[in-house]
Amino acid sequence: MQLSFAAATDPGLKRRHNEDRYVADADLTFFLVADGMGGHSSGEVASTTVAEDVTAFIRETARDSDNTWPFGLDPALSPLANRLQVAIRRANRRLAALVEKDASLDGTGATLAAALFGGDRLAVSNVGDCRAYLLRGGTLSQITRDHSLVAEQVALGLIDSTEARHHPLRHVVTRAVSGDAGMLVDIWEMRVQPGDRLLLCSDGIHGVLTDAELTGFVGISGNSLQDICKTLIDAANGRGGPDNATAVIIEVGGTGTV
Repeated sequence: MQLSFAAATDPGLKRRHNEDRYVADADLTFFLVADGMGGHSSGEVASTTVAEDVTAFIRETARDSDNTWPFGLDPALSPLANRLQVAIRRANRRLAALVEKDASLDGTGATLAAALFGGDRLAVSNVGDCRAYLLRGGTLSQITRDHSLVAEQVALGLIDSTEARHHPLRHVVTRAVSGDAGMLVDIWEMRVQPGDRLLLCSDGIHGVLTDAELTGFVGISGNSLQDICKTLIDAANGRGGPDNATAVIIEVGGTGTV
């Protein structure tokens, strides 16, 4: 199925460096947003390592599903979803090896949201608080679940989404790609249809914009996908730009990069 896509990233107004990374690979039909943690140099190392290693595994297994699989497969998942899950787990192992060699990287990590298309099938994954949203029929739905302290409090009914957006501990994640051997990877599978739009974004976007605002921006018709990405980042910066902001938008049934 033909895909159109666009991506943009910005350091925001409060950070000197951009520790976000994204992948938008038309040949692999693979897309990813990664948000580095652990300070400037460590955060950049983590997000870059994760983005590159996940993409490398997706590339290596694009035509070879029999080899280069460092972990066992999950029989409950499709081959497409297994590729994505194993790719993230391998990147986690790669980061663990880097930390073992360089003690200055201790405490580094990255959160991510990723999407891998296969025909009309889609596998989506996240670790941490990067998010994936699906816009279908004018309705925007969050596919992923945040692995964060405030998300757990929202789920328990202790605070609402508005309070979560301003909570002093909103950046505390409970799961990240950080080399932990016990890291869990969430996976969702679905069928896509023409007209669907998928948004992958870091918390520099969804942490300052409401779901209603995201729906309005992502659902804009007549604007290019690149313009929509820019609009999202401009809107986040208009709220003070407190963090690095990255957005990747994919439209199903499009005509290529827009």
